[in-house]
Amino acid sequence: MNTLDLFASAPEPAANLLPCDGIVNDYGLLYSAVEADQLLQLLLTQISWRHDEAVIYGKRIVTARQVAWYGDAAFDYRYSGATRTALPWTDALLAIKARVEAAIAPISPTRFNSCLLNLYADGSQGMAWHSDDEAELGPQTVIASLSLGATRKFALRHRRSGEKRELLLQHGQLIVMRGATQTHWQHALMKSTRVHAPRVNLTFRTFRSLSSSS
Repeated sequence: MNTLDLFASAPEPAANLLPCDGIVNDYGLLYSAVEADQLLQLLLTQISWRHDEAVIYGKRIVTARQVAWYGDAAFDYRYSGATRTALPWTDALLAIKARVEAAIAPISPTRFNSCLLNLYADGSQGMAWHSDDEAELGPQTVIASLSLGATRKFALRHRRSGEKRELLLQHGQLIVMRGATQTHWQHALMKSTRVHAPRVNLTFRTFRSLSSSS
């Protein structure tokens, strides 16, 4: 396992944090501490949060974490056996999206049309190993992930070899997963009994309608 020390030096966005079969770029802190604090409070109070649902072994469960799904249109996004319909963008989300797109443009120019947000109340809530490989995201998808709130450990695991990479994602930090990452790697947000503050994660995506993509 390789834990990447993101506190040791300034990130190099063009560098690939994965050894093979995918690309993960670290853009460092996209917002100052003051800006990130303001955004976190805004999102905690203004986003239409709801507890996520999933179907596991044929049984529907309600997760501890809360989610929200926004986009250019009322996209129906199906994952974990449940369907979510995108809400219209808020002004705050559009401003964040523009800043993310501008930051990554020199390396992986992308126009995102949707954002899936996750709210973890504290370290007792996390995300199990998974890949964002739904058909609606298409092949070689680009996903920009912005973290706000508590520092949390984000891990990646190669599907075949089991090799791992771990990152400590900080308040205001932006990373991008692209290329074949979702095909060959899974990722997870690790739980921690030492974390007592909330974390909001915004994952900007390019969603496509399957009915219009054939």
